[in-house]
Amino acid sequence: MTSPSQTGVAEKSAPGGTESEAPAGLAPRQLMWRRFRRDRTGVISACVVVFFFAVAVLAPVIAWLYGKDPYTTYGLDRPELLDPLTGYPMKPNGGIDGEFWFGIEPKLGRDVLTQLVYGIRTSLLIGLAATVLSTLTGIVIGVVAGYMGGRTDYFLGRLIDLLLSFPQQLFFVAFMPVVTAIFVSPQKETPTYFRVTALVLVLWLLGWMQLARLLRGQVLSLREREFVEAARVTGASPWRIVRKELLPNLVTPILVQSTLMLPNFVTAEAALSFLGVGVVEPTPDWGRMFAKGANFYEGDITYMFFPGIAMVVFVVAFNLLGDSVRDAMDPKTTR
Repeated sequence: MTSPSQTGVAEKSAPGGTESEAPAGLAPRQLMWRRFRRDRTGVISACVVVFFFAVAVLAPVIAWLYGKDPYTTYGLDRPELLDPLTGYPMKPNGGIDGEFWFGIEPKLGRDVLTQLVYGIRTSLLIGLAATVLSTLTGIVIGVVAGYMGGRTDYFLGRLIDLLLSFPQQLFFVAFMPVVTAIFVSPQKETPTYFRVTALVLVLWLLGWMQLARLLRGQVLSLREREFVEAARVTGASPWRIVRKELLPNLVTPILVQSTLMLPNFVTAEAALSFLGVGVVEPTPDWGRMFAKGANFYEGDITYMFFPGIAMVVFVVAFNLLGDSVRDAMDPKTTR
């Protein structure tokens, strides 16, 4: 038996003849790759995404080559860097020069470039962990609900509806202090690793439902198809049917939703840190930089400029990449 995702079909040429016909016999992955390579927006977005991940992974190497770190208070150690009255950098544009490429932080004088690089590392780590957990949970619950049907589908569907009814941002803000207070005494400082773990768990708790609902609908449709019925007739176990027949046909929505989920988690984590319930000092983080920049914008707007540009570029690139992956895997869709 052969599922639709396992059948290589030659692409048809566009009505105007501008798109060449793909050679017959190519595997679906090869056809997808050919379509993706022709999408300049997708290729550029993929390069930008790879760049951000490379910066996150190589943050210690970049800091070593640059000769600075995100924790040293250069402005306090060297009084000539900060104005003694206002605490803002003495040099214009936030203290940007040949020594501090992105300037220095007001009041403390920490290096902005290394804070940004390590902030990318922190935000991507949290966002990626929450995305992986949410994707796996969405796949399991969505496929089980759609394939089993009956009472299983009913109870899992009501659970999804219940969690989707929660106002996510408000729940994030209210639930983070509760999670930390349960395990850490209010008189003690919450360790950074615990804050990161709590952020991942809170984001995961309310982040998997949309993918699960989408996959449930896809599986409800696929389980009635001929190739699934043929697998049942041959005596294939439910696990084999899910693994061999259903999951290959769910790759497209899983990949697309995952690429859209990650930037949403990164911005949610930044928002929590901005509000003071996420990552706190002295750990570098995008949201924490925004929070401090909001206090400095009147005297030094440059400090917020670099993390703001980085956040916008990252989110836009990931969203465009998700659209390009969807179009490459399913050419019938239109933006």
